[in-house]
Amino acid sequence: MTLLDEVWAAAPFKTKSALVRHVESTVNAWGGGLATALLTARRGHRVAVFERDARAPGGSGSTLDDDFFRWRRPGVPQAAQPHLMLGAARSVLRAEAPDVYDAIMRLGARERHELDWFQPRPPARPGDEDLVMVQARRIVVETALTDALRAEPRAVLRYGEPVTGLLVDASCVPPRVRGVQTERGAYEAELVIDAGGRRCASGEWLTGAGCRPPVVERHRTGIAYFCRWYRLPDGRADGPARPWRVSGGTFAGCAVFPADNGVFAVTLFVHTEDPSRGALRDPAVFEAAARTFPPGAAWLELGARPLSPVLATAGLDNRWSALVDEQGPIATGMIGVGDTVTHTNPTLGQGMSLALWAARRVARETDRGSGEPGREPGSPDFVAEHYAWALRTLKPWFDFQVMTDRAIGERFALREFRAGPPRQMAALFECAQEDPEVMRARARVRHLAAPPAEAYGAPEVRARVAAWLAAHPDYVPNTVGPGRREWEKITAP
Repeated sequence: MTLLDEVWAAAPFKTKSALVRHVESTVNAWGGGLATALLTARRGHRVAVFERDARAPGGSGSTLDDDFFRWRRPGVPQAAQPHLMLGAARSVLRAEAPDVYDAIMRLGARERHELDWFQPRPPARPGDEDLVMVQARRIVVETALTDALRAEPRAVLRYGEPVTGLLVDASCVPPRVRGVQTERGAYEAELVIDAGGRRCASGEWLTGAGCRPPVVERHRTGIAYFCRWYRLPDGRADGPARPWRVSGGTFAGCAVFPADNGVFAVTLFVHTEDPSRGALRDPAVFEAAARTFPPGAAWLELGARPLSPVLATAGLDNRWSALVDEQGPIATGMIGVGDTVTHTNPTLGQGMSLALWAARRVARETDRGSGEPGREPGSPDFVAEHYAWALRTLKPWFDFQVMTDRAIGERFALREFRAGPPRQMAALFECAQEDPEVMRARARVRHLAAPPAEAYGAPEVRARVAAWLAAHPDYVPNTVGPGRREWEKITAP
């Protein structure tokens, strides 16, 4: 690998493009950068991966639990929080890297089809095969991707060598990124892939080199999360199929996240300004509060063993960033994937799917553009087309996340559920628990198989939800869970 590094640093590139995936913090967006590196390497490109952490998953013979619960990763505070692999991400891996998907399953991940809610499952329709949730901790996916990438002869992983700057040729119009700088040296490349996430300093490096600033759109969520991990009792492989695993009221909510190897997380979420927020860090208070919601009570009553303290996450936002403005690319030679482009709050679990969509496209377009004049990786057209694709394909799901979080944040802040569209949407979710066709529509949106307007706006779905509301004239959304007085009594100092 040393020889290959020297070739990259000293020699012009040959035929296939040399790529650098630069990482400012540990793998973001469920390994969107790792996936991009893997898929591009498998198409014949040379790839260098720069990683801040000095080790990889499985280092020194560590187990999944060692890496998940005892590996200190300050650059990735979300690493120990619950994650989901939606059907969209599953489809990409099964098609582009089936060996990685098989490894994820061997490491203990579990599949759950959305229509398994009904027993027996309703007759299948085309597309149902993609409505499958993969239940696993983030570390399971990272481990499988890392093992696959380390086996790739065209990839070099440089652990403990974070990128400290960009090599920018300001004489070009627009300026051209030609590689990265670390404390150990400079590395040139035909294309730099920024997978450093929302905290990466690449925007500052570009403006410092004379580029126009990236286009950034940011929305605060106003939601704070508290989670605790548990393991099911010996001999039990899974928890209860019912009730619904997410329950929310006008000021707080609870969700259960089944994962791999009998591990699951219970999560509570409240408004960031809720005075009860601080008390939820106490394990006894957290568990008492979680038991006031149906999903929390159902899973905690199994006698599960706690595996972690209460882990808090706040200050979350939805952030969109692009290296293209109304004048065109602000720089060439670099594109972003994963959280670098679209960082979304985990409410809908979209992060990995959006990252893998981008990884697949980058691998395909980099391969296609290598022999096409004017569209070489890193060229102005290549960069412009990447962000145009992101705007068409990723931005609508980003906007959907923003809309969803705004509704939750407003409800928690006002402590009331508004009539109108919010009531209609809540009724759709309630109806889905009884009606397979409505559940299928909900699952298609959940797994990014169809946009909300298409799935929820279908005449059959609208008619079924209207009929459900007519049969429940007194329906009030989210009445299951604690009242405010009970909540304050539980969380009182």
